Amino acid sequence: MDSVVDGGVDGGAGGERVAASLTEWLSRLEFTDLGTDEVTGRIIDAVLAWAAEQGWRSYRRAASVLPLPPPMSDRHSVLDVACARRDGPPVVVEVDHTDRRRTWEKLAAEAAAGRVALWVRWGPGKFAVPPAPIHLVTCEVARHAGPAGAGRRHSRTTGPARPAPVHTARDVDPVVEPLPLPPAGF
Repeated sequence: MDSVVDGGVDGGAGGERVAASLTEWLSRLEFTDLGTDEVTGRIIDAVLAWAAEQGWRSYRRAASVLPLPPPMSDRHSVLDVACARRDGPPVVVEVDHTDRRRTWEKLAAEAAAGRVALWVRWGPGKFAVPPAPIHLVTCEVARHAGPAGAGRRHSRTTGPARPAPVHTARDVDPVVEPLPLPPAGF
């Protein structure tokens, strides 16, 4: 895969290229029957692998520029992934399965501080578009009910659907033949 080279870019067109690169990377991600936290973890791992492929240093749970709300305003929020790169501003990534205003606020603060802000939204679709300069990266995932007490489960496949198995004529249109009668005097 080609690396993303963004010499001296701000969050504008360079951010769009970075978002497109991550979208392409995540398009190959597959998993079956995972819980919500497992999917988020799998996507974060994929983001870290993507950053490594670009030659960037990446950090999980990096400190954000946005302080937490009171009464913990002496502490800062954390980002799912932050990436340092030589030829451009840092890239920050949040991964969510819901639309959270707090995520928008955090990423907007990061963008205002000169970082490329990416919001990876995953789920069954209909993703809200965040305000600029936050770049949306989507990862569509199918969801279904899990076993009792296990909550929702999520799966993602990227290849074509598997075709139905081939049936023989007998399987498709069975011929019903009468049973032979027992011989007389039986």
